[in-house]
Amino acid sequence: MPKTHPRIERERKTVEAMIRLFCAAEHGGSGSCGECAELLAYARKRLDRCPFGKDKPTCAKCPVHCYRPGMRDQIRDVMRWSGPRMIWKHPVLAAFHLLDGRRKAPAPPAPRDRTGK
Repeated sequence: MPKTHPRIERERKTVEAMIRLFCAAEHGGSGSCGECAELLAYARKRLDRCPFGKDKPTCAKCPVHCYRPGMRDQIRDVMRWSGPRMIWKHPVLAAFHLLDGRRKAPAPPAPRDRTGK
């Protein structure tokens, strides 16, 4: 597996912390029920395939909607619930996420040629 940029690793840790907080509160588990584990795996896969790489903006500022609609609704609910609580449970990740949110969103990448040319 290729080494990922520290910015993407931090984003991975942040989304994992958010999902675990949400799951523990909403599903009463340790943060890894089937539904939340599936969402986390999906989020990790999307981060691995982010066309912006180390320049990735926060999801709220991203010009590309890379989550399929059902998963987008789930992650939006998780972020909406967990976001305000992150400052108390994970203050360093929350601070970096707030700073990352102040970055200017990059222009969307050019569409890929799907014809194979």
